[in-house]
Amino acid sequence: MTELKLPSLDYAALAPILIMLGAALVGVLVEAFVPRRLRNTVQLLVALAAVFAALTMVVRGAGSRLITAGSAIAVDGPTLFLQGAILILAAMALLLIGERAVERGGAFVAHAAVTAESADDRRQAEAAGGATEVYPLATFAIGGMLIFVAANDLLTMFIALEVFSLPLYLLCALARRRRLLSQEAALKYFMLGAYASAFFLFGVALIYGFTGGLPDRAAGVDFATVHAAVGGSTSSAVLLFAGMALLAIGLLFKAAAAPFHVWTPDVYQGAPTPVTGFMAACTKVAAFGALLRVFHVAFAGAAWDFTPVLGAVAVLTMLVGAVLAVTQTDIKRLLAYSSIANAGYLLVGVLSPGKDGLSGTMFYLVAYGFSVLAAFAVVTLVRDADGEATHLSRWAGLGRRSPFFAAIFTFILLAFAGIPLTSGFTSKFAIFAPALEANQAWLVIAGVLTSMVLAFPYLRVVVMMWLSEPGDATPTVAVPGALTSAALAIGVLATLALGVAPAPLLDLANGAAEFVR
Repeated sequence: MTELKLPSLDYAALAPILIMLGAALVGVLVEAFVPRRLRNTVQLLVALAAVFAALTMVVRGAGSRLITAGSAIAVDGPTLFLQGAILILAAMALLLIGERAVERGGAFVAHAAVTAESADDRRQAEAAGGATEVYPLATFAIGGMLIFVAANDLLTMFIALEVFSLPLYLLCALARRRRLLSQEAALKYFMLGAYASAFFLFGVALIYGFTGGLPDRAAGVDFATVHAAVGGSTSSAVLLFAGMALLAIGLLFKAAAAPFHVWTPDVYQGAPTPVTGFMAACTKVAAFGALLRVFHVAFAGAAWDFTPVLGAVAVLTMLVGAVLAVTQTDIKRLLAYSSIANAGYLLVGVLSPGKDGLSGTMFYLVAYGFSVLAAFAVVTLVRDADGEATHLSRWAGLGRRSPFFAAIFTFILLAFAGIPLTSGFTSKFAIFAPALEANQAWLVIAGVLTSMVLAFPYLRVVVMMWLSEPGDATPTVAVPGALTSAALAIGVLATLALGVAPAPLLDLANGAAEFVR
């Protein structure tokens, strides 16, 4: 009889994940036992305390290089850097989620089961407190993202994908106003996400079959086995290429890369704006963290085969994001297509070999996360009697009505456009320079040209805000509460600091740019 041997667990290395998942369970108990009038404050404090505790454990684990939990979790430089980025950006997102001063009840519906557009729905939109179930959902999603960037086998990665995706599907449906649009966005995200998950899981099955051709080790889906199979499996290469393609579909869907981007504009527009910011920043870090690990560790031996295909996807993503951003008339949809274009730029970093490409990609993820959260923080403040005013025509003359916040948004848009002395310029330089050194000039040329196209919609918004006369339809800018002010200040200061003095974060990313295998 074979003796069952349990895998060893390094609890210190797993602590950030355990803290966030534990906090999510505590959040469920808070919903059950804490009086309704106290829940928002208690839930926000629990979530933020968990984030800071997990971040503390990430910092304490700096320098760790190990594989634990039966080779399911890898803790190395990229894991710790990306986990830290997710936690810091998640803290900013939680501040936006917790804001209740701008609108009574915040951005979230009071009762998710209330019928959209009914009298009860209109009453809750005007007076009732917002749902606090969003906090355990958000902390579950953060915990799943922490696992996703640390996963060292494909099945663990799939489980993490579901752990952070399912809460996001629910969060997208909880908008306080425009409920039908929010529910439609959530349904589209769920349906397309389910298909993407199915592709990913089918890819796992094909890769498992491919590793069965190894003569000296058992089949498996851990990255060490997959890496060995790429160089020495006797199985058909069709299994490898089909498996890689299906895995890439699942991951590129989460990264919002074309042609798997179609969910992005609708979901960004329909979801509550704090949730949109959370997805734009944290989900992108998680998705590209997984892409980096899969293609730099598991499939590194097949780089010659997948680089042209992913390169074509990168160019297509940049083109789609830049060209369609020009046609948008809604600020959230504009930021959605901007996010798609930025996914294309990040793919350039993924395809750049060596430490420079890896470190540049990680730097870009952090810089973009700060900027996009600040952008959505401003969007939450531009309001009229019906809530957020997101149509671009409503922003005309905003610079004269509220010059301070118009100046902040102008600065963020200039960062997105890659203007020097902003994080957008340094982050683009950080990913384009390694690509040039790796003889991938075609990707850099596509990136530069699409950046020029993408600058037009950003500058159009700037011109509209400052050079148009405010009219009766021009909304007011709400006075931000302390939480939104803190998130906005962090985002703007980080965008400026990473443009003026990027060296500390670049050095940190470069020192962390080494996977454990």
